[in-house]
Amino acid sequence: MEKNYTENLIKIEPDSKSLRFLYHTAPGRILLKLLIRPGLSKLVGKYMDTGLSKIHIKGFIKNAGIDMSEYEDEKYTCFNDCFTRKVKPEKRPVFGEEGALISPCDAKLSAYHITEDSQFAIKHSTYRVQDLIEGSEKAPDYRGGTCLIFRLCVDNYHRYGHVDDGEILENKPLSGKLHTVRPIAIGQYPIFIQNAREYTVMQTKHFGIVTQIEVGAMMIGKIKNHQTTGAVKKGEEKGMFLYGGSTIVLLLEKGVGNIPEECFKATEEDYEIPVKYGQKL
Repeated sequence: MEKNYTENLIKIEPDSKSLRFLYHTAPGRILLKLLIRPGLSKLVGKYMDTGLSKIHIKGFIKNAGIDMSEYEDEKYTCFNDCFTRKVKPEKRPVFGEEGALISPCDAKLSAYHITEDSQFAIKHSTYRVQDLIEGSEKAPDYRGGTCLIFRLCVDNYHRYGHVDDGEILENKPLSGKLHTVRPIAIGQYPIFIQNAREYTVMQTKHFGIVTQIEVGAMMIGKIKNHQTTGAVKKGEEKGMFLYGGSTIVLLLEKGVGNIPEECFKATEEDYEIPVKYGQKL
C-alpha cells in the first residue's frame, strides 16, 4: 500500500432511503424476507444471462461512471458479460516484489484485529472465525491475526485474484441468505455468516495458511471460482462475481502481512481505503 494511502480515505456514505426502509421499518423487513432468498437472486441471475438483459448495459455504464477504456473490447451478449468484463492487464499491474501482500480485487478495504478467542467486531455484529469457515478441516483459528474485508461496489471490477503463490488445501461453498453488504445490514445481522459464501484455504509461500472467502450479496446470482484444488500463482485470476455487490474476506495468521496500523485506525473511524487488484498492501 502506498505510504500516502491515507490521503485517499473514503468516508462511509449514509445509507439510501430504500435500505433504511428495508432494515428499519416493519413493512420493509417483511419485503426484506423475500429479497434475501437465494431463489430470487438465482432468478435475477438467470435473466442477466439472457440476451434480453443487454438493454440495461448502456444505462449501467453511464450511471456507474465506468471508464470503459480500461477494459478489453468485446461484444457483450448479455448483462453479465458486461458485469464480468475483463480489464486490460496493463491497467491492473500485479506488484511483483517477493513477499509483498497484494489486494485480491478492486474494492474499499477495512481492517480488523482478530482477538485471542478468534473473534472480531464490525459495527454491532461480532464474528467468530469458525462460523465464517464452517466445517473447515484445514484452517487455523487465526487467533491474534488479521481480518481484511474488501467491499466491492457495482462499478468495481468484479474479477478477483490470488494474493500469493501457494497450494489450495481446501475449498467449500456454503449456502445461505443474501443480505446487502452495506454497513446498515452489518449493523443489523452477522451478514458474512448468513450470506452465501465460498472459502478457500491455501498454504501460501510467504503468509502461512491464508483463507479467502468470497461472500455473496443481495441479487448476487453466483460466485464463480476457476479451481478448487492445485497450485496457484500470485496475481492469477481466482474467479469472479456475477451481478450484484459483493465482498471478499481475507484471514491472515498472527504476525504476517504487516498491515499498517493506520489502516486499522481508519476503519475504527468509519473510513474505507480504496484499493486495486494487484496493489501492494
